[in-house]
Amino acid sequence: MQWNSIILSINKGVGLITLNRPQALNALNSELITEINQALDQLERDSNIGCIVITGSEKAFAAGADIKEMVELSFPNIYLDDFFSLADRIGQRRKPIIAAVSGYALGGGCELALMCDFIYCADNAKFALPEVTLGVLPGIGGTQRLTLAVGKAKAMEMCLTARQMGAVEAEQSGLVARVIRKEDLLAETMQAAEKIAEKSLTAVMMIKESINRAFEVSLAEGLRFERRTFHSVFAGSDQKEGMSAFVEKRPAKFTH
Repeated sequence: MQWNSIILSINKGVGLITLNRPQALNALNSELITEINQALDQLERDSNIGCIVITGSEKAFAAGADIKEMVELSFPNIYLDDFFSLADRIGQRRKPIIAAVSGYALGGGCELALMCDFIYCADNAKFALPEVTLGVLPGIGGTQRLTLAVGKAKAMEMCLTARQMGAVEAEQSGLVARVIRKEDLLAETMQAAEKIAEKSLTAVMMIKESINRAFEVSLAEGLRFERRTFHSVFAGSDQKEGMSAFVEKRPAKFTH
């Protein structure tokens, strides 16, 4: 497939999606969101892919949504078309997705990173939801996912003041999993993704689903879901292979 706004590459069971709108600092527009989803569709169907990475440039992961595309929109049309609803599909994928963020992740770019399962960021990363300065509010999950990640106080402050959060604070607040030197960001992210891709895809997808369930149900219901999911892996060959390999002191060879 020919891509206009992304670059897609595959290596060692990892699909790498690189946002590629340098003239707009990778600002999200309809074409970019569509291509991300098309690439994710392809990677989700490929049984050889065990993990996905989304990244941008060193200067900007994605500097917001494309305001030029939205400035003339009106309520009836944006409501009837359910504008940005296609973006929701990014956060609904079953395979794990890592965001590798360098530079600016602002507005829609921050929201895109939050849709991923966890974030590695470079030491030059800046996160913000500055929509209030445009007279609007985050519309791709920012008020919800940021609050779940960092808590009410910081989410409220960032959304109401448009303050940018740096890499160190982002890690301390639980927004990102690790801060990495920008020169090493992609290499270390890919290394982590390759480790995930080596594991049982069934187990990896079940872990993702179980952790996400913790944000949606009570503790008792979450524990029940986790227990039944744990029981179910004993119906597959990967559990037999993984435990046999451990007992026999050899690397496991998962078949998914």
